[in-house]
Amino acid sequence: MSEDDKIRITGMDLDEDKARELEEKFDSEIRFRPLTPSAGHLVGFLLVALSIFHYYTAGFGLLQEMEHRGIHLSMVLALVFLVFPFVKSGYDKPASSSLLRPLGIPVYDWLLAIAAVVAVAHVPLIPLDDLAFRVGNPTQLDVALGLLLIVLLLEATRRSVGIPLPIISVLFMAYALFGPYMPSILVHPGTSISQLVNHLYLTTQGVYGIALGVVATYVFHFVLFGVFANRIGLGQLFLDCAAFVAGRFAGGPAKVSIFGSALFGMISGSSVANTVTVGSLTIPAMIRMGYKRHFAAAVEATSSTGGQVTPPIMGAAAFLMIEFLELPYTTIIIAAIVPAFMHFFGVLMQVHFEAKRSGLRGLRPDEMPDIKAALKRDWPAIIPLVVLIAVLLSGYTPYLAAFWGITLCIVVGLLNPRRRMTISEIVVSLRDGAKYALAVGAAAATVGIVVGVVTLTGVGFKLSFIVTSTAGDMAAWFGTFLPEAIMSPMTLTLLFTLVMTGIVCILMGCGIPTTANYIIMVTIAAPALVLLGVEPIVAHFFVFYYGLLADITPPVALAAYAAAGMAGADPFKSGNTAFRLGLGKALVPFVFVFSPSLLLVTKDFTWTSFTLAFAGCVLGITALGAALSRFLLVPTKGWENLLLVLAAFLLVAPELYSTLIGLALLVPVVLRQWTARQAGATATA
Repeated sequence: MSEDDKIRITGMDLDEDKARELEEKFDSEIRFRPLTPSAGHLVGFLLVALSIFHYYTAGFGLLQEMEHRGIHLSMVLALVFLVFPFVKSGYDKPASSSLLRPLGIPVYDWLLAIAAVVAVAHVPLIPLDDLAFRVGNPTQLDVALGLLLIVLLLEATRRSVGIPLPIISVLFMAYALFGPYMPSILVHPGTSISQLVNHLYLTTQGVYGIALGVVATYVFHFVLFGVFANRIGLGQLFLDCAAFVAGRFAGGPAKVSIFGSALFGMISGSSVANTVTVGSLTIPAMIRMGYKRHFAAAVEATSSTGGQVTPPIMGAAAFLMIEFLELPYTTIIIAAIVPAFMHFFGVLMQVHFEAKRSGLRGLRPDEMPDIKAALKRDWPAIIPLVVLIAVLLSGYTPYLAAFWGITLCIVVGLLNPRRRMTISEIVVSLRDGAKYALAVGAAAATVGIVVGVVTLTGVGFKLSFIVTSTAGDMAAWFGTFLPEAIMSPMTLTLLFTLVMTGIVCILMGCGIPTTANYIIMVTIAAPALVLLGVEPIVAHFFVFYYGLLADITPPVALAAYAAAGMAGADPFKSGNTAFRLGLGKALVPFVFVFSPSLLLVTKDFTWTSFTLAFAGCVLGITALGAALSRFLLVPTKGWENLLLVLAAFLLVAPELYSTLIGLALLVPVVLRQWTARQAGATATA
């Protein structure tokens, strides 16, 4: 690369190797145990083989359903036991090889890996005709291997994701077994161990269900595309464009963080990956500019969680929607446009107010990127993304679109003289892409246990009835104080159902990953919303959107903790601040429930209703952001914050009169702010 082609901006040159090291340091889901060289080569070979298997099947045809999922899960579980230790503490260097530690890995982990392959492979190897006969009549071998797989799966998930999800799964299985002893409406006839194992192991309603299928046929391919796209320079180009667009404004690096995370989110659905990649550049720049360390970490973490809802490449939950709702991926992409915008807009408003309140400047011209040089160097990296989107919009399967995107990434990487990719870098990208599949693959199969229990016992509908009944009782009580002209009992019931669902989503997110949170909540809570007349796609997006808070919700705020580690900030303080920044857009899911036109693809969509809902949402987010930041045009007073909060809730309400009341509440605040600002300007002059 010539000197003319280099991008000169302080601290804004992306180092992929450094970003990968940071991600491995802060993301527990890809933090492997130290391996000896021999074990490292073996694991690397298996990871590359897993990527090649998925790349080949994406382009030349998937295997039969159970075979494809079985191969994926067997390799994932085997690798989990090889790379994640039983206890994570005390592994600061590779263990030496011995009789009890072949290649430095304990012999019991080798045995667990082999057992996992045997237990997983048993079902796909059963002939379909024989399998159909054995469903409902499992053999003793089926039950034994099924129990073995469930135990191994819980342990693999504990190692790679953490203990909360296995505990939830065990509780659900206990509910299935002890149904006759459950209280009140939760009682059911119960089931035997053999029938529970039969349902979870031999059918596609459990371990081999939709969650595992989506990871094995959609998520893996798009994660792999994101790794290759970043390798050929698309991530750097996005960051340069973000700095060029937003860097000059007040608090420039923080706004670059938001715009950069939004663009980077187009090629990566991982919150932690977005955080460490974009944050490796923006967090140091924010700190140099004057932002407090915990706030810089919170900005990057909150922005990066939006990658899971940013089209065209979204998190695993988006692909699960395809299967759950039986809708084309293009419909999901279109529906996600406005929610994604509102996510980043909510963070942007609070960052802007914080920058103004603290008097932080933007980037100087000498700190800005040379956008012409950036485009000259990295424009070929746009080609794979454009082709991927074109294939998606043409109606082909998402995994075929990912296949062509990956293929063109390799071609561009080999041919682009300004950022040439070597064969060894291709192998490294294949290896790194497969790393992300391990934790999410184990978690998806474990969530299949929860889904299987729900379908076996029907507890989902019972829980939905409990939620709606409780919401109805609360609505009836509040209805005695609130005139029906302002809010009807049905609207109140829906509102309280949404509030309870949102709270449970946040609480669940404290302990389990976003994807697992989404699947469980969709299985349990979404039916309650549908019972109240909410369209299925709207109910799913409500749960999905609130699930995004999982990565910035203490005490298990992975994205926030990763950012805090990079910023040298207190993790819990960073997580709390990130949660506060995320609250600016917490109103959005309520808006698209009461005004479904905001999702663009609902049945009753009209441009009039969309415009009113969009405008109200933007104003409401701005008002809430100002109240949370305690600044609008000048620092706000207590009574102004109260009016801003009330106005925010009224502005996002579905009725026109409530919007008008919200606007009326803003008038005294804006007038006082404007007067104070003018007075300050006059005094300064």
